[in-house]
Amino acid sequence: MKQLFRAFLAVVVVSALLLFAISKLNDAQGYSSGNTLTIYNWGDYIDADLIDRFEKETGIKVIYETFDSNEAMMTKIEQGGTTYDVAIPSEYMIDKMRQENLLIPLDHSKLPNFKNIDERFIDLPFDPDNKYSVPYFWGTVGIVYDKKMLKNKEITSWNDLWDTDLKNQILLLDGAREVIGMGLNSLGYSLNDTNKEHLQEAKEKLDKLTPNVKAIVGDENRMLLQNKEASIGLVWSGVASEIMAENEDLEYVVPKEGSNLWFDNMVIPKTAKNIKGAHQFINFMLDAEIAAQNTEYVSYSTPNKAALQYMPEEMVKDERFYPSPELTEKLEVYENLGKKNLAYYNDLFLQFKMHRK
Repeated sequence: MKQLFRAFLAVVVVSALLLFAISKLNDAQGYSSGNTLTIYNWGDYIDADLIDRFEKETGIKVIYETFDSNEAMMTKIEQGGTTYDVAIPSEYMIDKMRQENLLIPLDHSKLPNFKNIDERFIDLPFDPDNKYSVPYFWGTVGIVYDKKMLKNKEITSWNDLWDTDLKNQILLLDGAREVIGMGLNSLGYSLNDTNKEHLQEAKEKLDKLTPNVKAIVGDENRMLLQNKEASIGLVWSGVASEIMAENEDLEYVVPKEGSNLWFDNMVIPKTAKNIKGAHQFINFMLDAEIAAQNTEYVSYSTPNKAALQYMPEEMVKDERFYPSPELTEKLEVYENLGKKNLAYYNDLFLQFKMHRK
């Protein structure tokens, strides 16, 4: 019996030593939970040089993964297979995630650079008192158009897109909220309208736009617009800024009826293992000079008021991307519509896409 016990004890000791060795090896390679930070973000939505700088300054290894929709991001966090420490969802999804207890409250005492955020973007309805999130970027949804291809025709309204002269010229985003929202706005309705009669009216109007729609696309719209494959695109403001830098014939406008004002914020999901490191990263990104560098790379609008002094003047004063308060008042933030209403939006959008075929 003693020999059996000794053999068992030896196995336990060897196993413990192996586990200790593996743990130390992982630590050396930067893979311990305390020395690793897993970030979940949109594609091409951060200056990679800043990740390198954060790693050097903190000694924390960053594992960076990307998603292409808020819904895909939330599904993966709900499943809990990967322990994401920082994620960057949009406002309506933050509202949904906090209601479903998928976020960890922020410790603002560990975020001294939060003071740099413009007060206009603090304490918004989707996250009162910024209990769970910190602004990362903001922007609008609007129309980018090629002035040369349109022979200097000016676009100012959503309704301009229904012009019969624009046959096969428009690229739409592959997003239900953006496209159905465009239809609603063109009729004078809210982007968050849940009245089914209004939604059906918007869908029927969108059906009439079909002859003018060249394609419904995702990130491909950048290349297609740059290469003059289409003259008009429904885009996010940051995409417009990026492609306009490559093609001087392009112009961007937020239609006079109004549009979407969106926010992407940094959050700490319930899956987080390195909460301390998550706060370090968020505070790092809130530094004024860091935020300025990131903004110049990404091209979206920064909510970091202190960063503006480090950015090119022509960028900061461009009202197409930093709109006036008068226009901002006409813009709406997407609300969390709930599962049933969102499903109805998605169904109408699918019907619209099928109608094109």
